Amino acid sequence: MPSDPAYYRAMRNLRRISFGATSATVTSMGLIIGLGAAAAEKATILSGLLIVALADNLTDSLSLHVYQEAERLNDRAAFRATLTNFGARVLVALTFVLVVLLLPAPYAGVVALVWGVLLLATLSYLVARTRAVPPWSEVGKHVGVSALVIGASRLIGTWIAQYVQ
Repeated sequence: MPSDPAYYRAMRNLRRISFGATSATVTSMGLIIGLGAAAAEKATILSGLLIVALADNLTDSLSLHVYQEAERLNDRAAFRATLTNFGARVLVALTFVLVVLLLPAPYAGVVALVWGVLLLATLSYLVARTRAVPPWSEVGKHVGVSALVIGASRLIGTWIAQYVQ
C-alpha cells in the first residue's frame, strides 16, 4: 500500500461514495429496463428515476446515518458520510435521467445499460484495488448481481405489460 496521504484521502472518499453510487447505478438501470419492458412512457420513466433519486435516496441516507450513530461513529463523520452518500446517489441518478431525457427510448435503455455497467465496473475495480483483492473477479461478481436485478426488473415489466391493463 502506498504511504502517500493523498492516496488515503482518496480511499476514504471512495468508501464514502461506494454505497450510494452502487445503489443509484443498479436501481436506475433496473428502473429503466423494467419500466421500458412495461412499455412505460418517457415521462413515467423520468418520474420513476427522479422519485427514486429523491425519496429512496433520502430514506437510504437516513438509514445509513442512523446505523452509523448506532455504531457510535463520530457525529461529524456520520453526517459527512450521510451527505456524501446522498450527493453520490443524486449525481449518479441524474446521469441516468439525462440519458433517458436526451435519447429516444430504444437507445436510452441500451446506453443506460452500458453507462451503468461502466460505472459499476469502475467502482468495483477501484474498491477491489484498495482491498488488494483480484479486481476482475470483484467486477464480475458485482456486474453479475446487477444483471440479476436488471433481468428480474425486465421480467416484472414484461409481466406487467402482458397481464395488467
